[in-house]
Amino acid sequence: MNDEKKLIIHPQKYRGETTIVSMRMPKDMLSDIDRVVAATGRSRNDILLTSLEFALAHMEVEEKGN
Repeated sequence: MNDEKKLIIHPQKYRGETTIVSMRMPKDMLSDIDRVVAATGRSRNDILLTSLEFALAHMEVEEKGN
């Protein structure tokens, strides 16, 4: 068995200039996000960006009238 640990870095999908976005969300949702932040040691920004990137990649948009 190979016990060698590896750090695997995946390329970022989005690059370039950033902008600040403000949004409203339920307080209990923010609490859930902050629990993930605490458990992973990642920043809130990183968790939100990762989650949004995943959602965009797996989203299916229904056409109106369907």
